[in-house]
Amino acid sequence: MPARILETNSTPFGKVAVDPVTLDIIENALRNARVEMDATLFRTALSPGIREQGDAFPLIADRDGRMVVGQFGSFIDGFLKGYDGEIEEGDIILVNDPYSVEGAISHASDQLCIAPIFRDGRLVAWSAMFGHMTDVGGKVPGSLPTDAASIFEEGFRLPPVKLYRKGELQSDIVRIAAHQSRMPEWFKADLHAIVASCRVAGRRVVEICERFGDDVFASALDELLARNHRAMAHLISTAIGEAPVSFEDYICDDGKGAGPFKIKCTMWREGGKVVLDFDGTDPQSDSSINFLLNENMFKMFFGIYMIMVFDPQILFNDGFYDLVDVRIPEGSLLKPKFPAALSCRTHALGRIFDVLGALLGQKTPEFLCAAGFSSSPHLMFSGFDGKGEWFQLFQIGFGGIPGRPFGDGADGHSLWPGFTNVPNEFLERYFPMVIERYESVADSGGAGRFRGGNGIHMTYKFTEAGTIAIHDDRWFVPPWGVNGGAPGARSWKRLDKGNGESIALPSKCDGIQVDKGDLLHFVTWGGGGWGDPLEREVELVELEVARGLVSAEGAQRYGVVLDGAGKVDAAATEALRAKIRAERGPLEVFDRGPSLDELRASCLADTGLPAPRPPVWRNAPLALAAE
Repeated sequence: MPARILETNSTPFGKVAVDPVTLDIIENALRNARVEMDATLFRTALSPGIREQGDAFPLIADRDGRMVVGQFGSFIDGFLKGYDGEIEEGDIILVNDPYSVEGAISHASDQLCIAPIFRDGRLVAWSAMFGHMTDVGGKVPGSLPTDAASIFEEGFRLPPVKLYRKGELQSDIVRIAAHQSRMPEWFKADLHAIVASCRVAGRRVVEICERFGDDVFASALDELLARNHRAMAHLISTAIGEAPVSFEDYICDDGKGAGPFKIKCTMWREGGKVVLDFDGTDPQSDSSINFLLNENMFKMFFGIYMIMVFDPQILFNDGFYDLVDVRIPEGSLLKPKFPAALSCRTHALGRIFDVLGALLGQKTPEFLCAAGFSSSPHLMFSGFDGKGEWFQLFQIGFGGIPGRPFGDGADGHSLWPGFTNVPNEFLERYFPMVIERYESVADSGGAGRFRGGNGIHMTYKFTEAGTIAIHDDRWFVPPWGVNGGAPGARSWKRLDKGNGESIALPSKCDGIQVDKGDLLHFVTWGGGGWGDPLEREVELVELEVARGLVSAEGAQRYGVVLDGAGKVDAAATEALRAKIRAERGPLEVFDRGPSLDELRASCLADTGLPAPRPPVWRNAPLALAAE
């Protein structure tokens, strides 16, 4: 039974014309309200994942639940269809169970608050925010167990419940939820910060209505959504062909020694609609790398990619959803069946962006981006300090952003544009560690006319014993290059013990004991390159060698030879480039590097780790298992 909205004012909204200036003012006021939501959250949360890194996502939607500003797309429509209850002014809904909201949040660590915005007894809009909590219980600190077989091992689960009822806090819910967390004070502070950000959006929406009138506000939202629909209809008709194009990429392993796992998508246009079909994606895993992909969320991913590549000035919102048909097979890695584990879905989430980039550029390769969004590396470190007090770190690391049609990929940047690193000073102040190295890894970005972004090498020195967990990918299958660009380097992790022992660590592991004085080398992947490396400006290669982004040896991947002073040797460079052109074959649109069989054969020698064994699905649907 769908949700029932209780309004004391039943007057319908009028449809009025909104002049362009007013529309622009309202649009930018909503954009600013979204920014203010973030600022409120980041300044009042306590956990470094939210406060320092910004692992949270806001939205403001119209009264029907369609996102007007935000990032992940609106999940409110699905919530309204599935919530069997009444919603009144002053209510705020809290939920963290992905299966209760069709994957609108994708693992239990994300706490989602949804708030209706009323004015004069009528629902005028919605605000929502979700953020990643440092800990929500479960079998391991950080609540992201790599070996979980079901979601019941990943922490507490809340279906949609009223955190606030008619403006009154239901404190028992907070008490129960915080009691499950190893960091209860952080949890409570972060939750109240999420609520505050939703309320800020509510105040700003009411102010806009007071200034322009409710009818103008509602009509303006309708026009912003319609404008996006018109723009996306044009982009789809011109940029996507009727002939199907497919692409597949891989999650390297499942944290239990099996892999890689295939994600496949086929795209084509039917009339004015685009179809994105994930048939051929591997069945769900018996570990926690499954990603319950909400169809509306993926539509927004698609829309963001289209807009950013073809027309960045468009305000992306939910207005185009009826133009996109997303098909995800039940029981697959991207639509697992309850109670499949979901906590480590980050790797599939990142890989979705690489697959999207490959699909959208096949018709027009000049618009292709290389691979490199890939994952969102996590480090967890926990234990008791010298005073006997519990500490627990959740930190997101960054890899290399892919080379793009219009420039180099950023070095060591998040796939989410708004994410930032945790300052080293913060880490050293609040956790028993010293950051001995934080630098770009020279040559890790794939060579190309536009270089892939370099990965990052962080070296942590632990000043107290504790336990670490690592969640990363791209250690086995490298990020591919495009249009002649080379693949990026793979990630790796190593623990140097105080006794001189050096241990190669897998990219996904829990419960690794570290002692005082141990060093952890945490190295992320580089982005793939874009375009022919021999077309890169020699002066730029020389500059990047001087800056330590490319080595003198690595410069030769671009056909550039430097003299002893680090200056370009023009004659030797011309000769080397001519030699490379004569000896190489035709440039491929995609350069994936070695085949999977070749990667398996060389894995131990290259990485110090055994190759993942091919996955076996015991309980997969027959159609999926036959793939």
